[in-house]
Order: sequence, then C-alpha cells, then structure tokens
Amino acid sequence: MPLPSARLSLRAPSTILLSCLLCATLLAWLGVPLVGSEGMVIRAHLVTGEIPSSPDDAAWEKIPVMTLPLSGQVVTRPVWPEPTARALTVRSVHNGSDIAFLLEWQDNTKNDRLTPGTFRDGVAIGLPLGDAPAFFCMGQLDHYINIWHWKADWQSDVDRRAAKAGERQKGGVRTFEVIPRRASSVEDLVGGGFSTLTSKQSQGRIQGKAIWKDGVWRVVMKRPLASTDQENEAKLVPGRVQTISFAVWNGENKERNGQKAVAPWFQLSIDPTV
Repeated sequence: MPLPSARLSLRAPSTILLSCLLCATLLAWLGVPLVGSEGMVIRAHLVTGEIPSSPDDAAWEKIPVMTLPLSGQVVTRPVWPEPTARALTVRSVHNGSDIAFLLEWQDNTKNDRLTPGTFRDGVAIGLPLGDAPAFFCMGQLDHYINIWHWKADWQSDVDRRAAKAGERQKGGVRTFEVIPRRASSVEDLVGGGFSTLTSKQSQGRIQGKAIWKDGVWRVVMKRPLASTDQENEAKLVPGRVQTISFAVWNGENKERNGQKAVAPWFQLSIDPTV
C-alpha cells in the first residue's frame, strides 16, 4: 500500500497539469493569447533594399508575425486592470541602415481627434537607455527608457496637412484650416520614473504611418539604426539582443496616460548584417 507521501507525489503532476489546462482555457476564453517561453524573442529580420514604411506594403506579408498578450497596468494609480486590447502583433525588419516595426491590434472604434472629454488611440514602444532593462512602464532613476509614442490624432494631423499640400500642388481651392505642423505622428520621449516623462527637443527621427480598417489599427514606426544622441536615444545595433516593451491605449475606453494595456519586457534580436 503506498505511503501517503508517495500517493501525494503521484497525484501532484496530474493536479499541476489540470491547473495549467484550466488556466489556459480561462485565458483563451478571455481572448488572451498564450506565448511560450521559446517564442519570447522578437526578431528584426534583415532585408535588402528599402524597408516598408507603410502598413499596407506587401513586403510585410513575408515577415513572420509574433503575437504578444496584453494585460492591464496595475503597478501605479490609477490602475487599469481591464483594458480592451488583449493582444498585439509585432513584425520588424531592418536593412542595416533603418529599422521598422509593424504593430497591429483590434480596436473597433477609430479615435483620432481630441475634443473635450474624448481621448486618442495610441501605441508605444519602450527601449532601455543602456544595457540594463529599466522598469517597463516609465523607466526609473538611473535606468531611463526611450519611448516611441504613436498618437492617432497626430497621425490625422500629418495626413490632413499632406492632403492639403497635395491639393495646393494640383491648383485646388486653398482653405485656412489650422492644422498643427508636426515632424512626425510619433513623439520621441524619455522616462525616468512615474511623472518624469519628457518630450525630446528634437523630434522627427522616428516616423510613423498608420491605417485603421475593419476594426484594426496597423501602425509602422521607423527610425535610423545609427544613434545621434547617445544619452537619450536607444541603441539599435545589428547583431545585438536587447529588451523591448509595448503599450496600447483605446481612446473610446477613456484610456490615457497610465491607464493602458501593457506588454512587459520581451527580447528584441536584431539580425547581424554579416
């Protein structure tokens, strides 16, 4: 007759397995994708020629996609345990000179205008300044983070100004709508902890382009690999493995600032050029 301790040891694996299956079923029912530990590395694939700058470029279809689960920000107040975005898909390419990321997520409403009481859609990439990973939300003192924050209303401003410029070139009727003159739809920021977010004086190094269609945002962010500001710009070196994090905001759900969906640190592997 088996001893009680032996009976317990025999039952433990099946109990653990059942618990794992129940957790997996619950996450699937909630719409949260599962990511295995062997798939935690996001690869920036080396390509030749120009890298795609637009989300609808057919070149993206050749790049493998990685799906990351998103969770609520519950580290600092005001916490946001129930964001609407549950998953973010990521693709990345570089050609030795520039690097680009294509980010896609489900969002049934397009929020690209700011008015009193309304909020914008957005997505951000976080990259540590230095070799050690910082706190994934906003960085921390002595461990700063470079944040690329794409904003839907900024994209609308950029697109409308480009459309107006095209109309003037075609000799159309000139209107006097006031549109902000933005260097990019992506704000380049540095964070060193909560309430320390700073917009860099020089903007435009990171360019953004986005399309919202059929309830899905598709956003491209692109930057030269070479850094021009060693202290305030994330290093992106071919052959290097570093950390990367993400955040998503749904304006329709009144998400803003720390009220967001997050994907903490993953590994980013940039293909070597040789």
